[in-house]
Amino acid sequence: MLTSNSSDWQQPVVHQGTTLRGIDLNLLTVFDAVMQEQNITRAAHNLNMSQPAVSNAVSRLKVMFKDDLFMRQGRGISPTLRARQLFVPVRQALQLVRNELPGSLFDPATSSGTFSIAIGTPNDVRLAPELIKNTAKKAPNVKLNLDSLGGISLQSQLLQQEIDFVIGYTHFDKAGFVSTEIFSDELVVICAKNHPRFANKTSLSMEQLLLEQHAILSSTSDVMNFNQIIYKDLQVNSSYRGSTLGNLIEVTARSELVCVVPRWIKDVFPASIGVHAMPFPGEQANIKTYLTWHESRQNDEAHTWMCEQLIAVCDDVFKQE
Repeated sequence: MLTSNSSDWQQPVVHQGTTLRGIDLNLLTVFDAVMQEQNITRAAHNLNMSQPAVSNAVSRLKVMFKDDLFMRQGRGISPTLRARQLFVPVRQALQLVRNELPGSLFDPATSSGTFSIAIGTPNDVRLAPELIKNTAKKAPNVKLNLDSLGGISLQSQLLQQEIDFVIGYTHFDKAGFVSTEIFSDELVVICAKNHPRFANKTSLSMEQLLLEQHAILSSTSDVMNFNQIIYKDLQVNSSYRGSTLGNLIEVTARSELVCVVPRWIKDVFPASIGVHAMPFPGEQANIKTYLTWHESRQNDEAHTWMCEQLIAVCDDVFKQE
């Protein structure tokens, strides 16, 4: 039982239909903390409350929502389906309230906090060092969590505020998400410098491209949506599937395969690797990179500041290349 006799939360739950007059809204902050940690002790530590007080609050939440909400699982707890359904709207509501509280202005020079940013490879290598340096200079007490993440879970992570931003090739077009283009890269077809058909060519046709064997990304790659963008409506034969675009270039340099990558990646490799680049012949001559966040964070001062920093740093990196 997640209960306690602590006096910290002893006011009775008063049911008032759909009104809030009898509801202790402080309970929602407990619910949010317990959902994030899925552990009563850690949630209590984060809230600066006693463990019995948090357990008592959870008991009151169960009455409020007429659901068990959390079940024991090993040393922690597991949320019920009802708790999972409540988590996102409760988090968003709490964030909206925090945004409007007095003193919520963000001062980068003195403020602390953590920003979690998913940066799809290869842009992580390109952007992470500059983002880290910029944040350390302008907001020395702010912590960055930069992860090269991919997959369908990103949308859910943004919605649940597990991550704050996504930088990648995917444009999030569903309601509630904001995706803004931060730069566009030229696409090139890469082949070995001594390739039997393209060694001395400055261009190739789409028909020629489709006849070749390709090195493409595997379905488990973290490069968000790259294959779907490049090969949309194109049918190609692939002899190699790699986890990164760098792997594709390495294999292509030592074979008769071809691959399609943003030009800047090819330029990172030393000339000694022996690759040749030609403009991509398709309509998709460039690939766009987007910065995405959830609209529930629009009025968050800290979030707005970091958004501006991300756009500025990405712009500087792109201009220097």
